Amino acid sequence: MPHSNISVFVPNVGCPHTCAFCNQRTITGTEKIPRGDDVREICAKALHEVKSPEDTEIAFFGGSFTAIPRKYMLELLSAAREFVGEGRFAGIRLSTRPDYIDGEVLEILKSNGVTSIELGAQSMCDDVLCANERGHTSADVENAAELIKLYGFELGLQMMIGLYKSTPARERESFEKICGLVPDTLRLYPVVILEDTKLGELYKSGEYKPFDFETAVELCFEFLISAEEKGIRVIKLGLHASEFVEEKMLGGFYHPAFRELCEGKIYRNSIENVLAFGGNLKVTSAVLSVPARSLSKALGHKKSNVKYFADRGVSVKIIPDKEQTQAVKITEINGTAVK
Repeated sequence: MPHSNISVFVPNVGCPHTCAFCNQRTITGTEKIPRGDDVREICAKALHEVKSPEDTEIAFFGGSFTAIPRKYMLELLSAAREFVGEGRFAGIRLSTRPDYIDGEVLEILKSNGVTSIELGAQSMCDDVLCANERGHTSADVENAAELIKLYGFELGLQMMIGLYKSTPARERESFEKICGLVPDTLRLYPVVILEDTKLGELYKSGEYKPFDFETAVELCFEFLISAEEKGIRVIKLGLHASEFVEEKMLGGFYHPAFRELCEGKIYRNSIENVLAFGGNLKVTSAVLSVPARSLSKALGHKKSNVKYFADRGVSVKIIPDKEQTQAVKITEINGTAVK
């Protein structure tokens, strides 16, 4: 099923901990707590605007949904469930903490139209989780993931890149453990350091020194390729572009087109592989075709891939082909057509 959401933000209500990196108001851009009627209004409007509601889920994000007061949780679920099934939306998606999942709550979710559950794993290294005041362990993630799959829900996992006390090696360790849980979907969030957070204080004091931006891009590029090879859909890469985040950020790895940076790097590697086919042939110019839908990825963010090759003495022209399925095809090299 193509991934599409009608998002309802429930900021902070269910969170039993204030994690070192979290300022939920800044991330969501809101502090208003939705009620059942707000959910109905959002869903009714979306039902008339979305082209394929049968491929769309109502999604509760922004807090730890299964940790909110039970009466309030049921109020929201009851309102959303009115818009699920029979030509309406496909189901309900929610995000929560791994230590607030058990058989009882999964039974409630199952009977109220929930189809997908995302867990904020963030890291699978217990010392990193502790340093960032997550309040749960990697074992909690493993146990919750197993239960969610046992009850037949789609499993999503969320991972943060570059947390306090983490390193590139620890990120790769966490990623492999997350993939070992065989989630259906994955969200990769490079850390953004925000004002009014513990992480912000550590950053300003100099105690927390994140690795550089290019390392974060390299890791996410690597994870994106690996996840796709394993059949795991990466449905989000980087925080969504937000004026609230840009106003409150102190540092970290925010970029409004972070996924595009990573996908551009994937295409850069593909182009390098194609240009290397001639062995000892010195390439000075090339015309390449790519599927039309992938043109922006192939060009790179702000045509960074074209510039990358130009800086290395190769003039590259990339053209779209509506019929092409092959990622990159060379059509001309050093002024000579290639069949």
